[in-house]
Amino acid sequence: MKAKRIVVHIQDLIEQENISLRELGRQADIQISALSPLASGKKQRIDLGHLKRIAESLDIKDMNEIISIEDEEENA
Repeated sequence: MKAKRIVVHIQDLIEQENISLRELGRQADIQISALSPLASGKKQRIDLGHLKRIAESLDIKDMNEIISIEDEEENA
């Protein structure tokens, strides 16, 4: 069985919306210090309350637009 990882697509979303990470944080009432590691891929855990507020602020109906589960890349 392949190892899986959770991918948070915040960087893609802010590029699509043409807003900054700071603006997303303001709209969703989430501190930039919590969003930045998610956007850079350094952190995979996401608070469900944050997920809900991001979805509300960007008018997202499908959570798959924010997060996905993908196969781990193999280091050769």
